[in-house]
Amino acid sequence: MINTLLLLTLVSAASAFHLFEKDEFHFKSWMVQHNKVYTMREYHDRLQTFTENKRRIDKHNEGNHSFTMGLNQFSDMTFGEFRKSFLWSEPQNCSATQGNFLSSNGPHVDSIDWRKKGNYVTDVKNQGGCGSCWTFSTTGCLESVTAIATGKLVPLSEQQLVDCAQDFNNHGCNGGLPSQAFEYIMYNKGVMTEEDYPYTAMDGTCKYKPERAAAFVKEVMNITAYDEKGMVDAVATRNPVSFAFEVTSDFMHYQQGVYTSTECHSTTDKVNHAVLAVGFGEEKGIPHWIVKNSWGSSWGIDGYFLIVRGKNMCGLAACSSFPVV
Repeated sequence: MINTLLLLTLVSAASAFHLFEKDEFHFKSWMVQHNKVYTMREYHDRLQTFTENKRRIDKHNEGNHSFTMGLNQFSDMTFGEFRKSFLWSEPQNCSATQGNFLSSNGPHVDSIDWRKKGNYVTDVKNQGGCGSCWTFSTTGCLESVTAIATGKLVPLSEQQLVDCAQDFNNHGCNGGLPSQAFEYIMYNKGVMTEEDYPYTAMDGTCKYKPERAAAFVKEVMNITAYDEKGMVDAVATRNPVSFAFEVTSDFMHYQQGVYTSTECHSTTDKVNHAVLAVGFGEEKGIPHWIVKNSWGSSWGIDGYFLIVRGKNMCGLAACSSFPVV
C-alpha cells in the first residue's frame, strides 16, 4: 500500500515537472519571439502569468466560440497590468446622446471595406504603454476622411493630441474621446503630421506649430448614442468612423474571428478604449465590424479585429463620431 502511494506520488510529481518543463519551453520560445528579458525574480513571476494566460487561451479555443484567442505581446501581463498601461485609467463618459448625423436610412451595401476602396487607410500604428488609443482613433479617422476628400493619405500626429488637447476634456495618456479631439482640431485650426510632431508614448508639453498644420476639421459629426444603424449608414455612405467600447480580459488575447463577450457592459460609462471602424461584413453568418486597433500589426488580424455587429457589443455604439473636412 505504501509503495503504491509512493509510486503514485512520484508519478504525479514527474507529471507536474514535465508540465512545468513544457510551460517553461513555451515561455522561453515566446520570450525570444518578443525580445523579452527579465531579472530572475521577474522571470518566475512572468512565467506564472504567462502559463495562466496560456491555459485560459487553450481552454477557450477548445470550446465552441466565434473567435479564437492566442499568445501575443501581452501574454506575460495580468489584465490589471494591461489595463493600467493600454486602456483609459477611468472611462470617459460620452456626452453626445443626441447626435447631429442624419442617417440616410439605406438601403445599404451588405459589406464595405475602406482599405479595399482605395489608398484611404494608414498602416496600423502602436500606442505603446500609454492610454492614448483615443488619439489613434482620431488620427486614423481624420487621415481616412481627408484621403477620401483629397486623394492624399498622410499620417497625422497623435502626440499633438496627447500634449495639446486637454482643454477639450482629454487627458493625454489617461484617456480622452475622438469626438472631443475632433473638436480640439476644429477650434485649434489644424493638426500636424506624424513626421513633424512624432509620437513618444508619453505626456509632454504642447509644441504645435500652426504653420505646419496638415489636416483640418470643419465640423464634428456625432452619431446618436446606441444608434448602431447610424454607424452602418455613416461607414457605408461616408467614411470610416471612430468609436469607443469596453475592453475586458479576454480581448487582450484576441487572435481572429468575430469577437463577442458576455463579460463586458453596453453603456457609455464603461467604455475604456477607442478604435476605428473601417468597414463591415459577415463571417459564417455573423454580421461584424472590421476594426483598426492601435496595438501594432502583430496583434489580432494584422492589427485589426472583427466584432459582432447589430448588438451594441461592449457599448460600441455608445459614442461614435467622425469629422467633416
